Amino acid sequence: MMGRHGRTPIKKAKRVERSLLNEEIMANSVRLIAADGGQVGVVSRDEALDEARRSGLDLVLIAPDAQPPVVKVMDYGKHLFELKKTKAAQRKKQKQIQVKEMKFRPGTEEGDYQVKLRNLIRFLEDGDKAKVSLRFRGREVVHPEIGMNLMSRIEQDLEEYSVVEAEPKFEGRQMVMVLGPRKKKKNQPSAASSN
Repeated sequence: MMGRHGRTPIKKAKRVERSLLNEEIMANSVRLIAADGGQVGVVSRDEALDEARRSGLDLVLIAPDAQPPVVKVMDYGKHLFELKKTKAAQRKKQKQIQVKEMKFRPGTEEGDYQVKLRNLIRFLEDGDKAKVSLRFRGREVVHPEIGMNLMSRIEQDLEEYSVVEAEPKFEGRQMVMVLGPRKKKKNQPSAASSN
């Protein structure tokens, strides 16, 4: 797609907070931290730039609001790579909790019930929430007690795996209940094993 002036528009990249480097630093005097992490002290900006050039590294402004501003001699490209790597590792560690739905009917047979119950247990053990929905068709809706009995049976059968986050309630022609995973207790050593 061509832009107004016959050029392809450039997509705007995400704005990345970037530190000031080398000659971009405008302060007259700075507090210098050497590449090895040692404190050099307060020096002029030119002395700090000379130190960075001798090391073959960049002079990076790390605390612009300090008096005087704090700068460090470092490999800025490597520093950005490390930051990117740590953010990626943090994202990888995050667990996305999903809500998995299991549908029942008032006349669900025992075999189907057991299969659906095993799936609910698997969802809860994986740390996901489970939405149990019970769909009523036709005249089944005039017998809500059948649905409440089934929901309370599910709740009892999953008692050791889940906590009820939303009590069973009607939404149109279906009854819905939300279960959350029960927090696992740390295994405590028994008295027999400590002897």
